Amino acid sequence: MEAGTAGTPRFAERGDGVSRDADPTAPTVIQFPKVADPGPLGLAAFALTTFVLSFFNAGLAPASGEPIVFGLAFAYGGLAQILAGMWEFRTGNTFGAVAFTSYGAFWLSFFAFALWFEKLLPGKDPGVAGHAVGLYLIAWGIFTAYMFIASLRTTAAVALVFALLAVTFIVLGIGNVGGNADVIKAGGYIGIVTAVAAWYASFAVVVNSTFGRTVMPVVPLGARA
Repeated sequence: MEAGTAGTPRFAERGDGVSRDADPTAPTVIQFPKVADPGPLGLAAFALTTFVLSFFNAGLAPASGEPIVFGLAFAYGGLAQILAGMWEFRTGNTFGAVAFTSYGAFWLSFFAFALWFEKLLPGKDPGVAGHAVGLYLIAWGIFTAYMFIASLRTTAAVALVFALLAVTFIVLGIGNVGGNADVIKAGGYIGIVTAVAAWYASFAVVVNSTFGRTVMPVVPLGARA
């Protein structure tokens, strides 16, 4: 069988590289074409959605405008990141697959909570709602903390994003548990810095890939296993 055209799987060789014409009984090995790096997409989707929400958390935008975040959380922060995570599975990048799929699910859960489930919390006892949201955010902070440890084998740019994000989740969680608006605002400001760091990591990969050389350093920390 002839090799497939560009963009289609190839069936012409066995796993050891020997032509099937030489051994037509050998099992077929499907060789898929190379795919682009989905990492910059996942980072950009995370950065933009985090940036906009953090503006509201920091009190830099009126709370009445917060619903604008919901569409972003669903389409870009949610679906785009989950797609990036699925493509990371395809490239064999376990770290990227877990990170983007998980944070995509985070944004979808945020979207669902804000639109449908927040109203189920007891309105007469704001402390219950604060503790529930705080637990939710702190749990994501724990997940992010162990992903930060794993990120120490990627690049300094990515590791910085995870370090800042872990702090953002924990600070926002503490602020919600205690009902402290100032702590929540502090978490919003840290979130803005986190978003900028994620944008840089995304921008660097896109620019370096496009130019075919290192234009914006990301500082590799070690090869992934």
